[in-house]
Amino acid sequence: MTIPLSILDLAPIRPGETPADSFSASVALARRAEQLGYRRVWYAEHHNMATIASSATSVLIAHVAAHTSTIRLGAGGVMLPNHSPLTIAEQFGTLESLHPGRIDLGLGRAPGSDRNTMRALRRSPASADTFPEDVLELQGYLRGESRIAGVDATPGKGTNVPLYILGSSLFGAELAALLGLAYAFASHFAPAALTEAVALYRREFRPSADLAEPYVIAGVNVVAADSDEEAEAQFREARRQRVRAILARGQALSEEETDLLVDSPAGRHVAEMLTYSAVGTPSRVRDYLTGFAAHASADELIVAHQSPSATGRLRSAELTAEAWSLAGAPGR
Repeated sequence: MTIPLSILDLAPIRPGETPADSFSASVALARRAEQLGYRRVWYAEHHNMATIASSATSVLIAHVAAHTSTIRLGAGGVMLPNHSPLTIAEQFGTLESLHPGRIDLGLGRAPGSDRNTMRALRRSPASADTFPEDVLELQGYLRGESRIAGVDATPGKGTNVPLYILGSSLFGAELAALLGLAYAFASHFAPAALTEAVALYRREFRPSADLAEPYVIAGVNVVAADSDEEAEAQFREARRQRVRAILARGQALSEEETDLLVDSPAGRHVAEMLTYSAVGTPSRVRDYLTGFAAHASADELIVAHQSPSATGRLRSAELTAEAWSLAGAPGR
């Protein structure tokens, strides 16, 4: 069995572009991913970030699903503390009813925002404390086994949209193992606990009605290009954009100011988020992903193509898929 490749689309809003431009790029990427044989494309919920357009995650999934035919689409993930389980069951039940057999629901515990934004969302930090119970409530709605008497999700009831627990720490690994759900680790931006969390998940996994054996999806960054020099240049620019987005928070910076920020202790810390990154020609990317899959003990890789332009991202997706297919995609 080969390890499938999927895509995490961060729906970036690039300098000088609009959210509409981002959505057009997301459609183009998903359509090409479908042609290339990627298994799924996921979108992550973020709020109050000027460079990310996927805040209304379910709406974006619906838009992309209407412009594709077969590829699986989902949330990677919905930050459940920001929502009621019933609302999410209704949204993803609607998506599954419109696009049967194509919808995934990844669930995260983080707010996906800062404290001021949490207040604007009418949430409190304590919302995360009920995450395990909220997952079970949501699961009940989707199964048609509501945990609240007299309350059903319509649409949603009986759709059995598959759930994935997202995590970057041991908490998510423990919960996914306890509930017998698939586990997706955010190693594309939070690399530190990858091996420990996956080992814990596999060791503690309890088979369930949803999953007989543990299933791990690991995130990894990729910049594939026609030359190593081009890929390295794109990766440097992607790193600069990441530092600017996180640390400058929308402030306009000159090139010199950006470079100073990149070289600062805080900038180096942000750069460490990109620890797991495959950068180079297809053969280099293939070799890196092969080693990373083994290191992560992954059943599937979800790739965040980090090229700073929409054209570069499409090319990276094409070259990576070609290289992985030619490699025979190593199995576990």
